[in-house]
Amino acid sequence: MHAMKKTLFMLPVLLALAALRAQAAAIAVYHTSDVHGWYSARPALWDNENSTRSIGGFAALAALLKKDTTPYIVLDSGDMFQGTPEGILTKGLASVTLMNLAGYAAAAPGNHDFDFGEPSLKAMAAGANFPLLAANIYLKGATTGPAYVKPYTIIERNGKRVAVLGLAGKHTATSTLPTNVNHLDFRDEAASAAAWLPEIKKLNPDAVIVLAHIGISEDLGLKRVDISTWTFTPAPYGTLGIARAAQGIDLLLGGHDHTLLINGYRDPVSGTWLGESGYGLFYVTRAEMNFDDATGKLTGIRTAIVPLWTDQTGEDPAVLKTIAGFNADVEREMGRTVGRAAADLGFAADGLDAAIGSWLCDITRAAAGADMAFQNTKALRAELRRGPVRLRDIYQAMPFDNTIVTMRLNGAQIESLMADNLQSAMSLIQVSGLQVEFKRGPDGKPAGIRLRRGGRYIGPAEEFLVATNNYLAFGGSGGAALAGGKAIKDTLIPMREVMLKAFSKGPVTAPKKGRLVLVN
Repeated sequence: MHAMKKTLFMLPVLLALAALRAQAAAIAVYHTSDVHGWYSARPALWDNENSTRSIGGFAALAALLKKDTTPYIVLDSGDMFQGTPEGILTKGLASVTLMNLAGYAAAAPGNHDFDFGEPSLKAMAAGANFPLLAANIYLKGATTGPAYVKPYTIIERNGKRVAVLGLAGKHTATSTLPTNVNHLDFRDEAASAAAWLPEIKKLNPDAVIVLAHIGISEDLGLKRVDISTWTFTPAPYGTLGIARAAQGIDLLLGGHDHTLLINGYRDPVSGTWLGESGYGLFYVTRAEMNFDDATGKLTGIRTAIVPLWTDQTGEDPAVLKTIAGFNADVEREMGRTVGRAAADLGFAADGLDAAIGSWLCDITRAAAGADMAFQNTKALRAELRRGPVRLRDIYQAMPFDNTIVTMRLNGAQIESLMADNLQSAMSLIQVSGLQVEFKRGPDGKPAGIRLRRGGRYIGPAEEFLVATNNYLAFGGSGGAALAGGKAIKDTLIPMREVMLKAFSKGPVTAPKKGRLVLVN
């Protein structure tokens, strides 16, 4: 009887121990991308129900990580600093400092991480406690890549060995200032992953993760979307194409397009889980990888995004103190008021001509004495709100050190420029001195483009003096038509200087819409 009682007493303990032995070992993977220098929390202005609620930043991320009892890895897919004065003026070193504090294990460089040239990225790599990974960057004419990046790394957590392969976007050749990277060869992402996977597999990792500075689809850019039930056939360009070309990737974490995949996506063809984490460190992706204790095999991955609401995460005091130091150094200059906006200079709800884009083109055209002006829409990263405008606001709206370039273009070249930058019902370029009419064509391309100026349509042979920025003029994405311009001249006038002069002359007003017209 005594022995039976002892057995019955021990049964729950034995069952609990058996359950623990059967329970899968786990590793949590936290992923960020396209932080763009947004280090601090700020109000969730896009969320009507939470517009004053504080979200985001490294202090919230660090606090969240400290609460996680599962062993974790923190990874980033690039574009770490370009976008705020703190990021720009420290040339990314503030990003590295904060990522070191948060315990990042690896990162892949984004196109904008090259915006201050290779020496700046080398300095970031030297200051990082984690490797920069890019298996597809090579020195032109060589069989090796630059020394500040490596193709992959092996990370050990919770008794498991996780291989992480990095991929820069092939688009980097033209999506940073091309002269910064013209000595580098950015090879095809999918082919590079397929070439490196056999070497990685020989090391017998327990899981394989790929960090890539491309997304699942450019069409999903700037969206929060649940695609967990979608089917993609055939595989498009992007991370899905990588997953299907390089079999054996367990988790593929993308970026660049600023898409937020709410529940991730499991590709039914390759079995790879994909995640993307949006923009500006409002959210992180948390992917939990579970392993069978008996076999050691990866049994499943659960992926979801986590909002960094500071009232839920808290904020890490050490990180807050570090950010305050960056802010104090920068705020002495960036906090000064440079003028006033009489109305909001924002973006277009219909994706066409935006108030801030039209205004920038107007002042660019005036500064250059040109007939027309063009600016790439994506160069503008924040709106200018009605009321006092600080130098910080100018830097956040125009984070790039672009200068004004002039050239002569004919009507046919201008039409080609517009054709390259009109997609479905949206425009990747802003204009001044011109009205553009177009229709939706097949495959999202424009049709029936007509150019009107001064109340009349212009002809293909008519020439005009055009002003643009040095990014578009010298090979940046969307600027191919400008290569044929005549009398190309870099005025060396900084774009931000023109913006500041405009504000010094009095309150700035918003131009009327109607420059880019979608005709039914």
